[in-house]
Amino acid sequence: MSQVEESIEVDVPVRTAYNQWTQFETFPEFMEGVQRIEQRTDTLTHWVTKIDGVEREFDATVTEQILDERVAWTTVDGQARQAGVVTFHRLDDARTKVMLQMEYAPEGLAETVGDKLGFVKRQVAGDLGRFKKFIEQRGGVETGAWRGEV
Repeated sequence: MSQVEESIEVDVPVRTAYNQWTQFETFPEFMEGVQRIEQRTDTLTHWVTKIDGVEREFDATVTEQILDERVAWTTVDGQARQAGVVTFHRLDDARTKVMLQMEYAPEGLAETVGDKLGFVKRQVAGDLGRFKKFIEQRGGVETGAWRGEV
């Protein structure tokens, strides 16, 4: 398994950043390569991705969700193996540090080479940057929220 860890500071309160991250179906708006996410239950999502021409479908389940603190997941079925956690750290009333840690299993020669060249790390950093832009351009107003705990 390979690992990646990236973080970014966003100019919104921790509750706003957390609430937006619980809106999985909006991920295609800021995650490059994510074509569609369907929220099937409170804890189960179905993902369709297309990265470098390779399309994958898989299910992921939220394994832990603590209000305004963390969302953890793992894949459960399909063509990708990964697990991770996103944590939210209050910097002050209007700023939050969002940290993403992920483990994944590259498949095949192309993904293994891409992993060694830091493709996934750059992808995650880019996605976090687009998340920052997405939430800040909305005036710090999230598109929705799921305030349950897992």
